[in-house]
Amino acid sequence: MFIVLVTAAGMLVGESQAFIEADKLTGTAASVASEHNGAKAVDTAEIKDYELPFSNLQHAETVEVVATGYYAGVESTGKRPGHPGYGITYSGVKVRREKNGFSTIAADPKVFPIGTLMYIPGYGFGVVADTGGAIKGKKIDLYFHTKDQVYSEWGKRNVNVYVLKRGEGKVTEAMMDQLNSGQAIPVDFSLYP
Repeated sequence: MFIVLVTAAGMLVGESQAFIEADKLTGTAASVASEHNGAKAVDTAEIKDYELPFSNLQHAETVEVVATGYYAGVESTGKRPGHPGYGITYSGVKVRREKNGFSTIAADPKVFPIGTLMYIPGYGFGVVADTGGAIKGKKIDLYFHTKDQVYSEWGKRNVNVYVLKRGEGKVTEAMMDQLNSGQAIPVDFSLYP
């Protein structure tokens, strides 16, 4: 189970997190984090940017998109290892695939601004950190480590994504680390299909 915290009471997802009492949410992130799988502490003042306005997917906006897969290689990005931009997204963060966390994905920033958080059934959670020449309108591109994974694990699909929070036009390495630290978003990943 991957448990993350927020600074306001009542923002937890899933019954399995009911054991985190509201008074612990007002305590330090370090004291709470040490009780949960040794997650590293994050200053709670930095967490507020990632608070979600709801506690489960029933309240999330859904958008039907065409979702394809990509990887850092030349077939997807035109870049080869050794190129200064290899494995770097439009926002400047490194590409990443986190099966139990937030992966980098590409989208049209007019539809899903950079920094948008979403849940993609069959893939997991993503952060819009990249764009692409062919990614226009209601299309998204999901990052995978290899070309083989793009084809064997995803390919091209129509899927309804759940928009958890609209982005504000930026993503940084610190934000990505925070999202994947187990301290920023109220998500119990075992509850999502």
